[in-house]
Amino acid sequence: MILRRPFLSLLAAAAFVLMLGPVVILVGVAFTAGSTLAFPPEGLSLRWFSAALEYGPFVDSFGTSMVVAAVSTVIALALGVPATLALHRGNPRGRRIMENLFFAPIVVPELVLGLALFQQLMVGMRVTALGALIIGHTVLLLPYTVRVVGASLALADARLEEAARGLGAGPVRTFLTVTLPVMAPGILSATILAFITSLNNVPLSLLLTGPGVATLPVEMLNYVQSSFDPVVAAVSVLLLALSVVVAFTTERLVGFTKVFGR
Repeated sequence: MILRRPFLSLLAAAAFVLMLGPVVILVGVAFTAGSTLAFPPEGLSLRWFSAALEYGPFVDSFGTSMVVAAVSTVIALALGVPATLALHRGNPRGRRIMENLFFAPIVVPELVLGLALFQQLMVGMRVTALGALIIGHTVLLLPYTVRVVGASLALADARLEEAARGLGAGPVRTFLTVTLPVMAPGILSATILAFITSLNNVPLSLLLTGPGVATLPVEMLNYVQSSFDPVVAAVSVLLLALSVVVAFTTERLVGFTKVFGR
């Protein structure tokens, strides 16, 4: 046991270095005063954050990302919340099969899903790039919505709803006064998680962009093909900070164990 603890500690330290090392380098590059992607940084400066905020394609693509993330999140919630209620309270036949179908977009590689949506929507149905992005992101976010909201609903005691109906409350009133308050933390967490997942998505968005329509991650990939300054690092740090805030908020609201564990 004594020999085992130092070995486990060493493995844990190695894991932290592998996970946090790239982040430390990214932050150092973003705050550098130099003009190239170099680490350690040549002094400290906020110039690249200012340059990122002033770069037109990044600003435009960020607006596109916000629209796609907001609309697809709302649609995913509008479809996912009723589906979750049907699965957990309706107890339909083939419930396990239905759940697996809802979770399929997570299992299928995003490049495969994106290519299929590209051929069906943009080639076959002539859907615009913005419309294809919204539909594609909705398909991708739906499993997260069902899982997170379902985790909150699974913690609720169904007998409370039965008691409310037994005391004369109708289905709508029971939902608004009993079911919805129980689901509210899960709905909020699903909203945050879905929004940030859409905002940071690359593989699916890469295949569903079009002329003049690109999300911020895709525009960042296009930028690094011809430029080697730390602007992209600065944008990445901003997105990373947003992701950290979202992750912390989700943990405080529901907890990742309750959301993703069974």
